[in-house]
Amino acid sequence: MTTLVTERDREEEIVEATRPTTPDEVKRFVQKNKIQVIDFKFNDLPGLWQHFSVPAQELLGDSIWTDGIGFDGSSIRGFQKIQESDMILMPDPGTAVIDPICQTPTLSIICNIFDPVTKEPYSRDPRYVAQKAEEYLKKTKIGTHSFWGPEAEFFIFDDIRFDQGENFGYYYIDSVEGDWNTGRDEKPNLGYKPRYKEGYFPVPPHDTLQDIRSEIMLTLRRVGVPVECHHHEVATAGQCEIDIRYSPLVRMADNLLMYKYVIKNVARKYNKVATFMPKPIFKDNGSGMHVHSSIWKDNTNLFFDGKGYALISETCKHYIGGLLKHAASILAFGAPTTNSYKRLVPGYEAPVNLVYSARNRSAACRIPMYSTSPASKRVEFRCPDPSCNPYLTFAAMLMAGLDGIQNKIDPGQAVDKNIYELDDREKAKIKTVPGSLEDALSALEADHEFLLQGDVFTKDVIDTWLAYKREVEIDAIRLRPHPHEFYLYFDI
Repeated sequence: MTTLVTERDREEEIVEATRPTTPDEVKRFVQKNKIQVIDFKFNDLPGLWQHFSVPAQELLGDSIWTDGIGFDGSSIRGFQKIQESDMILMPDPGTAVIDPICQTPTLSIICNIFDPVTKEPYSRDPRYVAQKAEEYLKKTKIGTHSFWGPEAEFFIFDDIRFDQGENFGYYYIDSVEGDWNTGRDEKPNLGYKPRYKEGYFPVPPHDTLQDIRSEIMLTLRRVGVPVECHHHEVATAGQCEIDIRYSPLVRMADNLLMYKYVIKNVARKYNKVATFMPKPIFKDNGSGMHVHSSIWKDNTNLFFDGKGYALISETCKHYIGGLLKHAASILAFGAPTTNSYKRLVPGYEAPVNLVYSARNRSAACRIPMYSTSPASKRVEFRCPDPSCNPYLTFAAMLMAGLDGIQNKIDPGQAVDKNIYELDDREKAKIKTVPGSLEDALSALEADHEFLLQGDVFTKDVIDTWLAYKREVEIDAIRLRPHPHEFYLYFDI
């Protein structure tokens, strides 16, 4: 997160200069590039892109830009009931890019969601929540904008099978890189399999996904998502990371959904499958999404202080205080699955301790020390994972941090020791993240006033989120026998 002008910056400026920003510019772009199809994308409440397409000619008039286009909100997770299903999509011209996946020349446009009766933005539109968070920051006069840089990890597998019935339940994962395949007859088995927890940074032939990640990186850059680097991650079987360069909050959430879209589809092109599930493999590292953030006032980074601990300011410390105080509530959005809490356990480089540190990677908040540049100073909140809805997660983090700044919440002393080597008395003083999704949801239920400030989150959004997660996910897992229970209990 620096401000040095590089050749990469110039490339990104060229992409930005050609990106349309108004309806008229979009129309000219459609004609110039011989676009045949317009694909409207929007986000459901849990965080998955939804879409539908229209002929390009439909976009050349003014009606879509002024009146929007209707869809059935009752068929989208977390949205309307059947008796109030009609919703309106309003395309955002500033998000228009040539779709990098479709063979037919297609323009992709992200949309905001509106109520057709009131003509007001829809409260449960995750993108609207994020937009309100950006506006709330300005209203507080603490800063003018914020920057965000998530590091979303993921797996690319060769095969995935899973099923569940009344009398059976199983999953089966396979990868040519899997350490479990060292003895498999692959005709021939060439033996280069990263050992468990030893997948970080090996060169090919251990890393079989170099070219796939490079294609993903170049595809993302072509559609204006600035990628800084890519590499293999710690787990044995196809765990990867591709880092996106920082952007403002809403833009970054838009970019992260395009990131997932491109990764999944490029993997599919090679007859592989990508997943952002946090913990698909037993006894190996899961996938996290460490989120870097900073608050700026015009051209000044408010998080920098050349004389402060790890070069951070009092404002930054209070921001950290807000993140740590409200961490459990944030994770109801940021680690939003039952599977998330199979990653957030000690011993797997997981950030389970609610403390901050300059270098300790088991701390929830870390202060990166790669650079002493004022522009690069930021906080890395390490608890979220890539299964989250980024609009809601980034918004919740910003609201927690602002609450910390406004109320001067003290995060306490930094912890730079190895937390796993502390004695029991010292460990007892350190709070940890929730142990389950139910715990995180209960925390959100009890602690959400900070989210309601400025009407950023509404009670409707929070109540709907709690109900959906409890009814659709927690109960679904709670009621089903687990395969390992048969190993433990069948012979009782």
